[in-house]
Amino acid sequence: MYRTPEGKDIFIVDGHTHFWDGSPENQKNIHGKQFIECFYAYHTGLSPKDQLWEKSKFEKYSADDLYRDLFIDGPDDVAIVQSTYLKDFYKNGFNTIERNAEVAKRYPERFIVNGAFDPRDGEKALEYIHFLKETYDVKGVKMYTAEWNGASKGWKLTDPDAYKCFELCDKLGIKNIHVHKGPTIIPLSKDAFDVHDVDYAATDFQNLNWIIEHCGLPRLDDFCWIATQETNVYGGLAVALPFIHARPRYFGEVIAELLFWIGPEKILFGSDYAIWTPRWLVEKFWAYQIPEDIAAERGVQLTDEIKEKILGLNAARLYNIDVEAKKKALASSPFSIAAE
Repeated sequence: MYRTPEGKDIFIVDGHTHFWDGSPENQKNIHGKQFIECFYAYHTGLSPKDQLWEKSKFEKYSADDLYRDLFIDGPDDVAIVQSTYLKDFYKNGFNTIERNAEVAKRYPERFIVNGAFDPRDGEKALEYIHFLKETYDVKGVKMYTAEWNGASKGWKLTDPDAYKCFELCDKLGIKNIHVHKGPTIIPLSKDAFDVHDVDYAATDFQNLNWIIEHCGLPRLDDFCWIATQETNVYGGLAVALPFIHARPRYFGEVIAELLFWIGPEKILFGSDYAIWTPRWLVEKFWAYQIPEDIAAERGVQLTDEIKEKILGLNAARLYNIDVEAKKKALASSPFSIAAE
């Protein structure tokens, strides 16, 4: 729980976290090294100096590190752990559901574990979706359309095999489809993260919630024009939010565009842990105001009520979290922190 300087407790759902192993021992080839080094460059480039990690810890941190950073030193009440396999780059996978489920088993009241699948696996992908539901009862999945799979360097949400997978997700009640549509990470293709296929998939699968992680950056305009007409498309702030420190005016332009086009009910907080830790992000976001000229030109404001929706209430709605019941369940927890 985050306690504001005014003494109000804010319920936090961190919609984008990871428990990865990018260590040299797990790297399968040069691309595994490139991938984690690119992540580390985002970390060092956009974090406050006092929040920087040693590279060895960044490559592979412990379950205790994860829990402490999110819930003890951090403000999160619930964290959604997203799975990203990248088995072409990492021997045991980068961030698998098995790894994520182990830490969630220790703290079931704190974590929601999402799965992942690759439609290019054909029938095996459909079998795997059944496995995810039956074994982990997943409520959501993470899609990585630029992931390599043998000779293939990416896929589209509109591929026929992908549609078969989404039909099955709909049937099984896997309603929240998180899709990485943001900055590229070496060696992946920037074009494979293009947002245009979201328009078709969201129209064709109205029962699914399409959470577009990173708001399509650097394709914010395209994302906004799609998301404003598709009622089931949402924007995840992971990667966008750290600019609140490194380039606060740029962040003001991003959040103002999102508020203008899609409104405060369709924007979700995500720290993208462990690229960034949530405490400083939440503190800076709560204190932030959009520059006056930007706010006036768009006719928007970032009020405390809107911040509360973005920080937790919107994700709670998508994942059917009873906020008051969850608060009571966590009331005995010593992990509430006060703003400095």
